[in-house]
Amino acid sequence: MTTNAATAAFAAATAVPAATAAGATSSASPASPASPASFGFELQSAARTAHEMADGLMAALPKVAIALLVFGLFWAGARAGSAALGALLERTQQPRNVVIVLSRLLRWLLLLFGLMVALSLVVPSITASSVLGALGVGGVAVGFAFKDIFQNLLAGLLILITRPFQIGDLIVSSADEGVVEDIQVRATLLRTADNRLVVIPNSDLYTNRVQVIQARQSRRVTLMLPLAGDEPLADTKALALRVLGECAHVQATPEPQVLVNALSAFGAGAQLQVRFWVGPPGHGDVAAATDEFYSRLRLAQAQAQAQTAAEAEAPPPPR
Repeated sequence: MTTNAATAAFAAATAVPAATAAGATSSASPASPASPASFGFELQSAARTAHEMADGLMAALPKVAIALLVFGLFWAGARAGSAALGALLERTQQPRNVVIVLSRLLRWLLLLFGLMVALSLVVPSITASSVLGALGVGGVAVGFAFKDIFQNLLAGLLILITRPFQIGDLIVSSADEGVVEDIQVRATLLRTADNRLVVIPNSDLYTNRVQVIQARQSRRVTLMLPLAGDEPLADTKALALRVLGECAHVQATPEPQVLVNALSAFGAGAQLQVRFWVGPPGHGDVAAATDEFYSRLRLAQAQAQAQTAAEAEAPPPPR
């Protein structure tokens, strides 16, 4: 009996290290690779997700098509409504600037309404209240980001309504001079004398000084004509007036004027100021009238000098 107990204790003592070694060996062995069943499950999950996305896209295609169709109808209606309103305002003899601003505002409002309707068809959660709420939350950030754009927009509307100048007027803004071709909401387009198109932001035109040179049907041109000391003042004034009457680009009414602008000291000469009026569009007429006046005046002066020289060389009449 004593021998059996000793044998059992020895067997238990040898069994514990063996179990410990087996556990250490199993823990030190690398992890077994994933089974093919796990890969199959992942592929099935990805395929199911792609299938659901494709089903959602196919289900949304009719809504997208209907939304595009609705927006296209609103776009066509906005163009037609803008044209109809412009024609109605023109028949009532409204100014062209008012016609432009009201027709454009109507078109933008219809396009904005059509865009909201189209988005609500695709995403039913988008409503007018949600859009207004989003604008209220981000209005401050948008206002700072697009401050210049909004400033030009407001200035353009004020220019179109108050009408300090109109399309076709000749204006000067800073170093730019040209005829107003179009007054848009963001900028004003000027056509210069050398056929350049200048785009000026409306905020610059509304806040800075602008010279409206030709808002009417005629424009006065002023030229300076220096005279030498030996040139007769009265004869030169009469010659200049006669030349102005012969120029085709100079208007007869108001009458041209030739005035003494300055006298040099000790009779060394004088300066005449020549004033005359030209008609629209202004750029070409001013340049053509100036060129015609100087060319004819030079020719008339040469003829007068030749006639004076011929009279001086002619023999005196017999007595």
